[in-house]
Amino acid sequence: MSTQINRQVILTSRPTDIPQAEHFDIIETAVPAISEGQVLVRNLYLSVEPAMRGWVSAVANYSEPVALGGVMRSLTVGKVLESRHPDYQCGDIVTGMFGWQDYAAIAGDAVQRKVEDNGLPISTALGVLGINGVTAYFGLLDIAQPKPGDTVVVSTAAGAVGSCVGQLAKLHGCRTVGITGGSEKVRLCQEEFQYDAAIDYRHDNLDEALAKACPKGVDVYFDNTCGPISDAVMKQINVGARITLCGTASITNWDPVPLGPRVQRQLLVNRARMQGFLVFDYADRYGEAIAALTPWIRDNNIRYREDILDGIDKAPDAIASLYRGDNLGKRLIRIANEAA
Repeated sequence: MSTQINRQVILTSRPTDIPQAEHFDIIETAVPAISEGQVLVRNLYLSVEPAMRGWVSAVANYSEPVALGGVMRSLTVGKVLESRHPDYQCGDIVTGMFGWQDYAAIAGDAVQRKVEDNGLPISTALGVLGINGVTAYFGLLDIAQPKPGDTVVVSTAAGAVGSCVGQLAKLHGCRTVGITGGSEKVRLCQEEFQYDAAIDYRHDNLDEALAKACPKGVDVYFDNTCGPISDAVMKQINVGARITLCGTASITNWDPVPLGPRVQRQLLVNRARMQGFLVFDYADRYGEAIAALTPWIRDNNIRYREDILDGIDKAPDAIASLYRGDNLGKRLIRIANEAA
């Protein structure tokens, strides 16, 4: 393996807001040799997440920023080519934070999990059966705790997390309202992801549309955006509402911190709860979520979409493209076929 080439996407400059292609470069290095306790993984799919904007930012975040000159941090799914760890054999499919690169030499305890053959595409290990589905599962069921009959509103409702949240809420007997951008995503929310109502924040009057879609108010809000969308939803919350704060996609720059309407009065008067949520806090329970989600997906009770780009050369622009809304479904980059 040492004579083969390992292409790596590295961070070359620090963006001040959404990272663009110009902030990355693709370099070629030798495929790394592994030492005792490690495995060599050939990545098959690279994940693209909205959270990557925070991972490369110098502004304080929940994780250390990717170092300049370092491989871009990313969840991937790949095949074990060599193993010097007793828990992994050649041919195992594994997932973990292996980075935007062809090959990764990984300590065995850094592997997130083996991907079992469940009859579903391997790519789902990065989406509906990976970080996105797990985020939806715990962010909704553990944090928001929906009850039958609740009205659940979800922002970025056609996205990889939001679409799963809406369908989970529906499975738990809730009325679901999705907020998304553009007529095609509204159609997806209603026809594929089974939302009772869908709002186009780009063209609809949010206050009027929410009042119409939520005549009994909002009991649960799964917030992936913050900003003006969330300001509008907060006006509709009921007594005892639960709000999961999962993402801040509408805020492009946190320096200086943007100011908006105050939510404290709405939380106080309605005795509502807003809680921040990071899926990494649930790392020891991922298996629980995956076991619950798998039969729902097999039975078509949870539907998903994947938006797959081909080739590692697509990686530098992939985050910016995600924020432009170019994708319809979970954004992935395929860099090798499963027979690699």
